[in-house]
Amino acid sequence: MSVWFVTGASRGFGAYVTREALSRGHQVVATARKPEAVTAAFPDAGDDLLAVALDVTDERQALDAVRAAIDRFGRIDVLVNNAGSGLLGAVEESSDAEVRQQYDINVFGLLAVVRAVAPEMRRQGAGHIVNISSLLGVIGLQGYGVYGSTKFAVEGLTDALHAELAPFGVKVTAVELGYFRTDFISDRSLRYTAKPLDAYATGPVEEMRQLTARFVQPGDPAKAASAIADVVESGRAPVRLPLGRDAIQNIEAKIASMRQDLAEWRGLAEKTDHDDVQVA
Repeated sequence: MSVWFVTGASRGFGAYVTREALSRGHQVVATARKPEAVTAAFPDAGDDLLAVALDVTDERQALDAVRAAIDRFGRIDVLVNNAGSGLLGAVEESSDAEVRQQYDINVFGLLAVVRAVAPEMRRQGAGHIVNISSLLGVIGLQGYGVYGSTKFAVEGLTDALHAELAPFGVKVTAVELGYFRTDFISDRSLRYTAKPLDAYATGPVEEMRQLTARFVQPGDPAKAASAIADVVESGRAPVRLPLGRDAIQNIEAKIASMRQDLAEWRGLAEKTDHDDVQVA
């Protein structure tokens, strides 16, 4: 039995992860801005569930939530950084406030929770941090530039955390989700830029707005939650775990594009070293 700490657990993907962990006999600290929503979502969880208030943008709340988890269960074995929000609109349309709100939740909020949990895992000499990323953390997509950039940040932070925490026995994984059938593209999670520009009333960004409005996500979130639990319970920790055929296909296309650019521009790139640098 492990103790899981899940952010954004009252609905969407966080609720699926919480449900999966509970079904496997684990104990879960399920956090949300409104903990009563967690309790309502899991009425039969009993003592294996601790619902805790957490706005990830409030570092003091993050510390308090971790302390509540330790007081109740004695440890935290798995952290699932799931809380997040989306923004749809051209990069140029995105106001400073809208961009900062994305980063406050998706990046600075994730960091606040990591800073609160990592000391406990280091003291234990074990743990697994699972950062919920996206295929948009690997590929840039029109209309989702700002949101995607927050997930690019999560990817980079995961790489660094993986290296920094490995000596303490702590594993770190970024889960690169494709499009899964949650409420992410509903107005509960996805915001549209407040002041769209006429210049983007046609073209790729508007096409993305229209596609999003009618899009049916192919991924099954219950199966994704099960896959994450399988990986955690395996004791192995890929730095990146793409989930969904759409994620795999898009990431493979991105890798191929990067290889093509490297091959085409390698000669020019290699000429930029100092002349006294010895080539291995």
